[in-house]
Amino acid sequence: MTPEVVEAGRVRLRPYRPDDADELAVGCGDPVNLRFNPTMPQPYTVTAAHWWITEGAPAAWRAGGAAYAIADAGTDLLVGGIGISNLVPAHGQAEVGYWVTPRARRRGVATAATRALATAAFRAGLARLELLTDVENPASQRVALAAGFHPEGVRRAAGRSRDGGRHDLLAWVRLADDPAGPTPRRLPDLPDGRLTDGVVTLRRLAPADTDPLYRLHTLPEVVATRVRPVPPTRAAIARRCAVAESDWLTGGSADFALLDAATGALAGGCALVYDEPATGQAMIGYSLLPEARGRGLTTRAVRLLAGWAFGPVGLARLWAGTAPWNHPSQRVLERAGFRREGLMRGRLPGRDGTRADTVLWSLLPTDPH
Repeated sequence: MTPEVVEAGRVRLRPYRPDDADELAVGCGDPVNLRFNPTMPQPYTVTAAHWWITEGAPAAWRAGGAAYAIADAGTDLLVGGIGISNLVPAHGQAEVGYWVTPRARRRGVATAATRALATAAFRAGLARLELLTDVENPASQRVALAAGFHPEGVRRAAGRSRDGGRHDLLAWVRLADDPAGPTPRRLPDLPDGRLTDGVVTLRRLAPADTDPLYRLHTLPEVVATRVRPVPPTRAAIARRCAVAESDWLTGGSADFALLDAATGALAGGCALVYDEPATGQAMIGYSLLPEARGRGLTTRAVRLLAGWAFGPVGLARLWAGTAPWNHPSQRVLERAGFRREGLMRGRLPGRDGTRADTVLWSLLPTDPH
């Protein structure tokens, strides 16, 4: 590629200039950018910015990649950076990366820049672009989707941490003949960020839910219904809360916090696992804290979840499994309109190498619920 200016509506992509150094240092020194770009110097000083402008970016161009400043189209002031690296000429493949200054976020800057650079890269002869994101960086994942990239899977230990460790990255890919975006999603966002009937509220699980969710999933009666009936660690629950938005964006599952609408307190949790996209089928699960039981909150939550699943998501079938002895859970499903289909013998692993039966339940869009 050649360092030509690329106009992209509200932003333009241009080569870095010496007078970008101060804004570059501020933007790259932002904690969010440093967290998700561990190869950036920390602290990111004006000296580091000058090095990038005079040596780092030119080297990227000489290697056949790209290193653009993202500038506001009206003022030409720097609001971020974007580039192409890790070229594999034999495969016509390269990697896209970007960052945005804090004051320019949530304005579509990264999306506009990524679309424009992808178009330029494909015109230059590339056939495939990759975009790697941290699983805990949903903002970057939303940019990938908006710019026409598709989730392709997990790159195990592909990311390096500042402490020398390694972590997984999500791979997003756009091909030369893919539309510019946005990429269709299996699981859309909730209307206004929540579902509610005035008594219960469902919203996406968040990192702040870690402590009450850990208390819930370490209750003996809840542990007994887990797939592998052993209590989780707090770290495992924290990880679940941290990646909930990512799992939602990639279409794997929708993990909900179940709230008492009157108090806003977390009363439990429920989830939709999109286990069979090809057949339009998903599984649901739920659990409730002891102080919230006996008020019909779970039934209300399941009804809300089913309405969303059959409406905006467009599912054709919901299913759930209960232990044969878990009569309270079975009553929830019955009240929500699910029908008992039968017994699956030895379906789940139990304690000490045993196997446990599961009662299968289902709900169709045409069923009363």
